[in-house]
Amino acid sequence: MFKHTTSAARICSLFHRRFSNHHRDLSELLDIISRLLVLRRYDAISTLKFDFSDQLLNQILTKLRFNPIASLHFFKLASKQSKFRPNVKSYCKLLHILSRARMFDETRAQLRVLVGFLEEDDQLGLFVWGELVRVYREFGFSPTVFDIVLKFYAEKGLVNHALHVFDEMCRWGRVPSLQSCNGLLSGLVRKQEFGSVFGVYDQMRNIGIVPDVCTCSIVVNAYCKDGQVAKALEFLKEVEEDIDLEPNVVTYNSLINGYVGIGDLRSAKEVLKLMKDRGVETNVVTYSLFVKGYCKQGKVYEAEKVIRDMRGENPSLVMDEYGYGALIDGYCRIGKMDCAFWIQDEMLKAGLKMNTFICNSMINGYCKLGRVDEAARVVTSMSKWKLRPDVYSFNTLVNGYCKDGNITKAFELCEKMVREGIDANIVTYNTLLKGFCLINDIDNALKLWHLMIKRGLMPNEVGYGILLDGFFKTGDFKRALTLWKLFLARGFIKPVIGFNTMLNGLCKMGKMAEAEEVFDKMNDLRCPPDKITYNTLIDGYCKAGNMKRALEIKNTMEKKAISLSAEMYNSLITGYFRSKKLNKVAEILNEMQNRVIIPNIVTYGALISGWCKEGMLGKAFTTYFEMKDKGLAPNVVICSTIVSALYRFDMNNDANMLLHKIMDFDLLPGDKSFEKFFEFDMGKSNVKNISDIVDGVVESDRFINNVVYNVAISGLCKLGKIDDAKRFIDLLLRKGFVPDIFTYGTLIHALSSAGDVDEAFKLRDEMLTKGVVPDITTYNALLNGLCKSGNVDRAVRLFRKLGSKGVVPNVVTYNTLIDGFMKTGNTREALKLKEKMVHEGIVPSDATYSCLINRVRKNGEVREAAM
Repeated sequence: MFKHTTSAARICSLFHRRFSNHHRDLSELLDIISRLLVLRRYDAISTLKFDFSDQLLNQILTKLRFNPIASLHFFKLASKQSKFRPNVKSYCKLLHILSRARMFDETRAQLRVLVGFLEEDDQLGLFVWGELVRVYREFGFSPTVFDIVLKFYAEKGLVNHALHVFDEMCRWGRVPSLQSCNGLLSGLVRKQEFGSVFGVYDQMRNIGIVPDVCTCSIVVNAYCKDGQVAKALEFLKEVEEDIDLEPNVVTYNSLINGYVGIGDLRSAKEVLKLMKDRGVETNVVTYSLFVKGYCKQGKVYEAEKVIRDMRGENPSLVMDEYGYGALIDGYCRIGKMDCAFWIQDEMLKAGLKMNTFICNSMINGYCKLGRVDEAARVVTSMSKWKLRPDVYSFNTLVNGYCKDGNITKAFELCEKMVREGIDANIVTYNTLLKGFCLINDIDNALKLWHLMIKRGLMPNEVGYGILLDGFFKTGDFKRALTLWKLFLARGFIKPVIGFNTMLNGLCKMGKMAEAEEVFDKMNDLRCPPDKITYNTLIDGYCKAGNMKRALEIKNTMEKKAISLSAEMYNSLITGYFRSKKLNKVAEILNEMQNRVIIPNIVTYGALISGWCKEGMLGKAFTTYFEMKDKGLAPNVVICSTIVSALYRFDMNNDANMLLHKIMDFDLLPGDKSFEKFFEFDMGKSNVKNISDIVDGVVESDRFINNVVYNVAISGLCKLGKIDDAKRFIDLLLRKGFVPDIFTYGTLIHALSSAGDVDEAFKLRDEMLTKGVVPDITTYNALLNGLCKSGNVDRAVRLFRKLGSKGVVPNVVTYNTLIDGFMKTGNTREALKLKEKMVHEGIVPSDATYSCLINRVRKNGEVREAAM
């Protein structure tokens, strides 16, 4: 140690004598620095006065190429200089030096820095390779560095550079390692460059690299992600035969994922069976894929069964967040939020954690149902799970508020979004823009449009489409045309959205000549029309009564092999009814049947509406029952159309019976069935939308209008949207709507069911002051509310007053009170009431006996209840 110190001192002294006054001989400088580095006298180097240069660094690295520790230290020292940075050539030399010494961690560390250069200048990739080859020739080292570089490039997603290294290695006769090749294949799959995956695999085989099970799994995955699942299976059979390779669970999972991707769950199950036959154990991923597959097809109950079956088959397996997330998302997509919440709770109890995907699914699910406040609570709850809402979370909630007509809340949320460091993007602005257009507030929509541009966000095709649609809805054709010219001037890559919006607006205004001009412009700009384009034009011509032109466009679709849809046929049906060509309607239906195009609820609605308007109620009811036989539930528009037609043709008794069937809550099934009954999407529509849709089926007769409006109010109440129902009524009052017994009865039932009995009684009092006499249905609703809230005594007092109010109790009245007594354990009074019921000549229903027997079975009084 002492000798080393003395030597270093002598070297430094020699350096200062010989190289003062800047007369330095470079070769001697190199010798001195090299000797100090070899002696590990690093402190001594810092006392020397010299300038770092590319030439000096490269020569030191060359001189010390067999001493990796010394080379690395000097390189790091050079890297720390304020006025100097090593160049690519120096990095390439160091990489060779370190890889030869098997200092792989250090090699990768320096490679990481080198990759930074490549990210700044993509062209450097070729230069780096050339320099690595040059140093390889100069030093005569092993080609290990090439393999390291190949693998590192692949891991970092620099697949083009990795491919270049792979090709050059093969050209130089240097065989890459299997591990590096697998890394390259994985990187290519991540970048979805599937053609390159298959090319690299073939090249591997040509140069004698024997694939392992990991290689095969990657290639199978590539085929599946490319949609070539049959080829994946074929490839798997080949490798099993050629190299006697046994696929593992990863390979089979890739194959299952492929089948799931194309919706072929039957074949996926066959793969699962093959796994079990060959003794390959399934894992959580296997089951998660099936959960995803079923949810993708909307079969959430089957998806949930997969999780239950997994527990039975392999109790040691616990479903992961991915599987639970897919199931929760599946339930959210079909609006089953209670089920989604229950699965979420189960997941948390299993010790798993919430993630942003699951939260976003819940937010989206609640917003789709119009339950925006609950969606907002999910966003608030994310902090307790140590999660942060992302831009999707905020945009979804903003969209929910906009659809609900609450623009103020939407803007408040945007402000919160910015405060939390999340920038509003083009989707955010488009959502707000749509919100303004939904409530026809075009002035504020334009202010937002200009604000967006001012903040440096240029509107896209979607934004133009939203504002165009807004102009058309408010009848502002002039401004729509001005915006349309701006849209064309922008030269969008995918302008079909804007063209379709423009066509839709013009067709709705009946401006078919202008619509044809826009259609011609699409061809001039080589923007191919899509199915929506053609359907929009056909619908426009059908509404205009020009069936000849509508059929010409239909023929064009067929020539271009564009699939015909039920929506297009629905337009033709409506058109033929408007044109009074009723014989053509049957031809259209036959054509649909021949083409295996299944009529939907809109098809039946168009047929029922058409027959009703023609006074052919027999055909209307035949169509109605055919629809029911096919499992389709009539929506609010269809029901309103039939009731209106019955009243119009003085079939008042039939109309009243059907109306009572719709409105009498005691005759209808529970909420879920009713929601299906009102398949028209009331749960997701805002009040203004509902008003617009209902206005489409109203007649000039005010009484018939009330029928239609009451059906819509009933739908909202049955879905629990009482506040929306009240807002809807306020909107109708401005149009001259006069609430009747059905209106009040609907609201009273809804309030009573929700437990707000006092508010229900206030409405009853309002009825009386306005001269509307409550009927037994109204009082049944009040009795039901009292019994549900445990106020049976008050219900009995009301029951006893019914006679004085001129109202006769019915079977529902007695059933309600009997159920109230049974729930409070008062079996004796319940049985007395049943006797009174029989005495009054009212025959007990199945519900009466069911209620009594179920409640008294434990007390051994079944015989008495059944008498």
